[in-house]
Order: sequence, then structure tokens, then C-alpha cells
Amino acid sequence: MANIKTEDEISLFESEMKEFWTKLKSIYGTEQINQTLALRDSCKESIKVLSEKWSKKLKEGDLMIDKIQEYSNEILQQSQRISEKQEHLTAVKSNLNQEEEQKKNLTDSIQELKEELMKKKEIISSKNKAAKERVEQLCKSKVLFEERLGLEIRRIDNEQLQFIFRHIDHKDPDKPYVFTLSLNEQGDYQVTSCIPPLDCIAEFQLKVRETNNFSAFVANIRKAFTALSYKQPA
Repeated sequence: MANIKTEDEISLFESEMKEFWTKLKSIYGTEQINQTLALRDSCKESIKVLSEKWSKKLKEGDLMIDKIQEYSNEILQQSQRISEKQEHLTAVKSNLNQEEEQKKNLTDSIQELKEELMKKKEIISSKNKAAKERVEQLCKSKVLFEERLGLEIRRIDNEQLQFIFRHIDHKDPDKPYVFTLSLNEQGDYQVTSCIPPLDCIAEFQLKVRETNNFSAFVANIRKAFTALSYKQPA
């Protein structure tokens, strides 16, 4: 029953449409209707052309957007590469600055070592000069000591001087009394041996370092040897 009713409604709708077009033709006429239809078709064609044109424009726009996006991505990648290169350049500059600072510090250290070495050389040269002057002074005094104190001075190994006294023991005038003298690293007098031993030798050594009176030093040792000879048993 429902299907029959639907078919009747369709038939009725078609009948009404035919009637509508019949009345429309009778009112406006066939020519006007044809013009309207032609205008409609022209509008449809214009709309189609415009649609195709705008569709093409939209496609071109999409391509342009894709191209712009591609350019944007490329620019972003280039910016990232530039940023990485700048960071690398900054790191290289930092390393260069550190190396330059290290080089400067090394140069300063070398200069300080050179200056310190020069000072040490000057000190050593001054000490050597003083030592040579003292040795020369001792050598010049040799004749005086030999004549007045019965003293013989010999230069032995390692730049040492050996002092040999005679005419001390009245019982044995040729008996030698000997002490050996050198200069230490500080350029001070140092007794390295004494035969026979004297208890006061350290005191004499300290005094000559303070006064630098070498003649008195030698004379005092001779007096000590003489006093010792009187203490020895017959």
C-alpha cells in the first residue's frame, strides 16, 4: 500500500510540473523561455569557466604556498647551519684566546726563569770573583806568613789550601802542624781538616767569617798549636 501511495504522489508531482510548464509557456511564450534557458546556460558556462579559472588559481596558490614553505624550510636549515657555524667559530675563538693566554703565560714564565738564571749567574760570578780574590790574597800573603810564622802554604786538590806550621814544638822544630782550608758554596772560609785537632777551630772559623780578618785567623791557629805543643807530654 505504501508503494502504491508513493507512485501516486510521483505521478501527481509530474502532472503538476507539466501543468506548470504549460501555464509558463502560455504566459511567457516559448521564445522568452528559450532565452531564459539560454541565459541560464550562459551563466552556467560562465560559472564553469570562472570555477575552472579559480580552481587553477587555487592550485597555483597551493603550489606557491608549498614553494614558500619549501623556501621557509630551506631558510630555516640555512639559519641552523649558520648558527652552528657561529657556535663553532665562537668555540675556535675561545680556544685561540686560551692558547694565546697560555702562550703569554709561558712567555712570561720563560722570561722570569731567564731573569732568575741571570741573577744566579751574577751571584755565582760574584762569589767566584770573591773566592779568586781571596785565594790571590792568600797567595800574596804566603811569603809574609812563611817569613814571620814559619808557615808553608800549598794548593791541593779541589781548590783547597793547606797551611803547614813549623818551628812550633821547640823540642822538634821540623814537626808539622797542619790545617786545610777551603771556601764553601756561600763563599765562607771552612776548615776541612786539622792535624793535630784543635777544640777551638770551630770558634776561629766562625770569627773569621764575621770579621774577615784572615791574618788574625791564621795567627790564632798558630797560637793554639803552640799552646797545644806545651801541653803534650815530653
